[in-house]
Amino acid sequence: MNITYIIGTIGAFGVMVIGMMYDKVAFVKPEQLGNFIDPASIFIVIGCTIFVLISSFPASALLAIPKHLAVMMNTKKNEPMGVIDQLVELAQVARKNGLLALEEKGNQQEDPFFKQCIMLVVDNNDADQAKEIMMNDIEQSCARHEDAAAMYDKASAVAPAFGMVGTLVGLINMLAAMDVSSGGGDLGPAMATALITTLYGCVLAHMIFGPIANQLRKRDEEETLCKLIIVEGIMSIQAGANPKFLREKLLTFMAQKQRDGEGGKKGSKGGE
Repeated sequence: MNITYIIGTIGAFGVMVIGMMYDKVAFVKPEQLGNFIDPASIFIVIGCTIFVLISSFPASALLAIPKHLAVMMNTKKNEPMGVIDQLVELAQVARKNGLLALEEKGNQQEDPFFKQCIMLVVDNNDADQAKEIMMNDIEQSCARHEDAAAMYDKASAVAPAFGMVGTLVGLINMLAAMDVSSGGGDLGPAMATALITTLYGCVLAHMIFGPIANQLRKRDEEETLCKLIIVEGIMSIQAGANPKFLREKLLTFMAQKQRDGEGGKKGSKGGE
């Protein structure tokens, strides 16, 4: 579970709501929240943003939104240390029984990319050609992930724009209601639409769509790191690397603190 996203989003909305209710005398006045609810503004900002996304992206991208949210909330999928442990185990198997013995391990692999890399080695492909296939897979995967994040960037850019559109609509209605010949009119609703649409646009852009795009890019970075570790590990296994040396080599992909933590774990296991 992506706890930082949940805490950040809930906290941002909570602080905003408290600010909306703040009153110098009574400290909080919940009835003030009604001032920030305007159906016309919601209709303009949210409705227009959704339809612009529909017109800008194919149906397949829009239907993948639930998948994007699931990926964003899952922080346990890509764990470099787990990948390194698996690669060291594969190196031990290959060193003892040969590369062909990795076929069974490959068939047991749930990760399609990891399985493909193992099978490229088992089939005794040329090392350079096999690495080229693996790296191309990573590049194309990154491109697809960037396309997904770009959809939320688009929404983050469009929402404030329609907030300004709503502001113009409200101002036009307000000026029309100021016609002296008609005796003026109630300017409150028109003025509310003019101001609240900008608020809604900023909230959607910076509290909803922007964080989602950033989180998706973070998940992509984590997945890419694991895939690069897999590529380096598989190529080293094909070259006959020593398992202990392989572990030390793959740990260089990680920050020093993470490596030190891994060393502490290994030391505690040895003490047991």
